Amino acid sequence: MQIRAARMGDVKAIQKLINHYARRGEMLPLSLQELYENLREFTVAEDGGVLAGACALHICWENLGEIRSLAVRPDFSGRGIGRRLVEHKLQEGRQLGIKRIFALTYRDSFFSALGFEPTDKEQLPHKVWADCVKCVKFPDCDENAYTYDLC
Repeated sequence: MQIRAARMGDVKAIQKLINHYARRGEMLPLSLQELYENLREFTVAEDGGVLAGACALHICWENLGEIRSLAVRPDFSGRGIGRRLVEHKLQEGRQLGIKRIFALTYRDSFFSALGFEPTDKEQLPHKVWADCVKCVKFPDCDENAYTYDLC
């Protein structure tokens, strides 16, 4: 299993993976345009030439980043790929000097096991006003917020 920066040739596979979960209502869909524009945010897990997972680190503000679009192919689940992708993004956040990273999720136990702490979404105003207002679930978001302090 290789964890590496996403490349142009990964975009369609990333979209297929993310939109698989989006159709199930577990994450927001992403268009090809959004993926190409934000490709540098993505890290992928590759196994034998197969894209097994993807994860992005989005910078929201000078001291705040977000783990987003974390997805692992169902046939690769349970192998620690999601954990490895998030740990890679936490390390990247440290290197960038980000102080706190958050995630909005339905997978509470996954993020708790990685050391993320439950947080009130109102503590994340940059996220709410930049992205959440565009979501079909706004203002009735049913995801839970978790933060991880990098300092």
